[in-house]
Amino acid sequence: MSLAMLLIGGVVCLVVGGESLVRGAVAVARHMGVSPLLIGLTLVGFGTSTPELVTSLQAAAAGSPGVAVGNVIGSNIANILLILGVAALVRPVMASPAAFRRDGPMVVLAALAALAVVVIGEVGRAVGAALVAVLVVYVVATYLLERRAAAADAGAVMHAAEADAALAPPAGLAGAIGYLVGGLALTVLGARLLVDGAIGLAADLGVSDTLVGLTLVAVGTSLPELVTSVIAALRGQSDVAFGNIIGSNIVNILGILGLTAVVVPIPIPPEVAAVDIWVMLAATGALLAAVVSGWRVTRLEGAVLLAGYAIYLLRFAVV
Repeated sequence: MSLAMLLIGGVVCLVVGGESLVRGAVAVARHMGVSPLLIGLTLVGFGTSTPELVTSLQAAAAGSPGVAVGNVIGSNIANILLILGVAALVRPVMASPAAFRRDGPMVVLAALAALAVVVIGEVGRAVGAALVAVLVVYVVATYLLERRAAAADAGAVMHAAEADAALAPPAGLAGAIGYLVGGLALTVLGARLLVDGAIGLAADLGVSDTLVGLTLVAVGTSLPELVTSVIAALRGQSDVAFGNIIGSNIVNILGILGLTAVVVPIPIPPEVAAVDIWVMLAATGALLAAVVSGWRVTRLEGAVLLAGYAIYLLRFAVV
């Protein structure tokens, strides 16, 4: 199979598999009586990040730490500059002040955690386990706080809306389980194809696998977030689009990088330490500035974010 077919097939399987996985997981949870709050807080956010997780795990196991780390850092950059930019152009993205006061600090903490491991130069098993533990504490604390809050609490309403935004598969538990299992299988297959294609492309072009991971792999694994955010924006659920991006960035660093390191310790590629971690931090700062200036990301700000991503990609054109 040619490299182009591997890459295209991998991306298609990731998109279809990620969407099916989220639909199936949400439907199974609803059949089990799980609250919309918990579904939105965990299954939707974690589900759209499954392609990143499976891809990073397979890349690390294949001895390509550049793809594994580049996928996480590149996905976070793409989430803010590319996906939020596109969603804002579709419709200005609103941010709930109450929800952002809770999630904003965690986004900053996750970004600083990424900076710390880059400075250290490796994500070992102990550090990976610590990152995962922080994520677990955050999710549990958020759920407990929102469950106790009034029904009109902004965070609870947003997470319930995230659950509603996930399109349900055909009625019936059997159909839901089929979507869940099939989506997981497609995601695993897509990640394998994408990783193999990325490693082959890097070898053919004579560039490091980190550069491919930061761009092609990162965007490919972020397509479920793009689809979810754009659909939410088109439906007028811009707070869901914003929450999806914020949640994904938190999960990418604490969950995906952490879990991958627990399985296979990951050395940090020098390219990431030199440039990309700083781009991610700058993108996070731009996100914070855009939101607190008016509690929304306007179309003009979305265009600026997209322009920033285009400038970032120019770096690879001259490598």
